[in-house]
Amino acid sequence: MAVHQPLEEKVKDLENAIRELVYLQHKNEMQIGQLTLEMKAFKDEMLAFKDEMKDFKDEMLDFKDEMKDFKDEMLAFKDEMKVFKDEMKDFKDEMKVFKDEMKEFKDEMKAFKDEMKEFKDEMQAFKDELRDENRRMNKRWGEISNKLGTLVEDIVAPAIDPMIEKYFGMEPIETSIRVRRRKGNLKAEFDAVAICENCVFLFEVKSTPRKDYIKEFLELQIPRFRQLYPEYASKKLYPVFASLRIEQPEVDFCTENGIYAMAYREWDYMDLLNYEELEPQRRA
Repeated sequence: MAVHQPLEEKVKDLENAIRELVYLQHKNEMQIGQLTLEMKAFKDEMLAFKDEMKDFKDEMLDFKDEMKDFKDEMLAFKDEMKVFKDEMKDFKDEMKVFKDEMKEFKDEMKAFKDEMKEFKDEMQAFKDELRDENRRMNKRWGEISNKLGTLVEDIVAPAIDPMIEKYFGMEPIETSIRVRRRKGNLKAEFDAVAICENCVFLFEVKSTPRKDYIKEFLELQIPRFRQLYPEYASKKLYPVFASLRIEQPEVDFCTENGIYAMAYREWDYMDLLNYEELEPQRRA
């Protein structure tokens, strides 16, 4: 026999069921709302992702174009490098040939240098022989001229003009040897005289130079020359004491008295032995 539930209990159960249904409905609505929000956020994210993917696609297209250009450039560069490599190979071959030619040239130049050194040594030996022979001849010629009394004519006179041109930079207007002049009771003979535009060179020549001769030249011959040749009073007078060979003490004595000493320099050539020492006085 069925047991009938009281009406109040049925109503209460119904209320509880309705309440539970309302709660479930409210819960579902809240879940649906939350899901809607999540779906909207997801949709927004997907739209943003879509835009990013579009930008990325565009970038990839640009990158693809750049890579294509780069590939074309690399191909062109590869072709250029191939040409360059071929040119370098040709250049390398040419340099090898040039290197071989330079080696041959270097060997030839070395042989030529050795030949030139031998020739130079031979010429130096020949030059030394000529110099020694020239010295012997000068010495012998000086001795002969000294014995014959022609020292002025043979040795000194030929060297006067070249010496003046070399050291004083001028060419004599007139050069005379064994010049004689008389003026009243005064007379004298001078071994050599060279007349230039603004100066006069007076030469005293001795076969055996001594200080006494130099002193006599200074104290007697030079004053006589000035007295006998007043027409040269306005010209600078340069006294020169000459011989085959003058020792250093006599050279120093000449320098102290403002006289140029002229003799053979090691029997090579006639030269002024104290030009450098007297040059400051000349320019003063």
